[in-house]
Amino acid sequence: MKILIINGPNLNLLGQRQPHIYGTESWASYYDLLCQCHSQVTLSCMQSNSEGEIIDALHSAAYGTDYERVDAVVLNAGAYTHYSYAIADAVSAINLPVVEVHISQPAGREEFRRKSVIAPVCMASVSGFGLDSYYLAIEGLLRTRL
Repeated sequence: MKILIINGPNLNLLGQRQPHIYGTESWASYYDLLCQCHSQVTLSCMQSNSEGEIIDALHSAAYGTDYERVDAVVLNAGAYTHYSYAIADAVSAINLPVVEVHISQPAGREEFRRKSVIAPVCMASVSGFGLDSYYLAIEGLLRTRL
């Protein structure tokens, strides 16, 4: 199984940005651990602060244009979660299971973070478990797809 992890805006600052919310571990360190824990899966990842690049990555994941085709996507759209109908439309346009991930628990944060326009078009959502939300999303995909 091939899974693409897409990280949205500001997630390149993991380990530095608001450590009381997002923790102190870097994405690179955690990604290495994910790869070790899921050695039976081919994981790849990309991060972008650009909405268009995230949409292009979703298209490529399904149709193999810029990135290799995959079987599923784990998507942390960051702040785009709350207002990007374009990303929601891209998720709807591809024929892949997509799991929405959040490191924090959006329902317990600011009012604008409490609604996801992406969740309704995703297979599932995982949030509030810190970086382990990614681990749980991958486990969920493995248990339902294999």
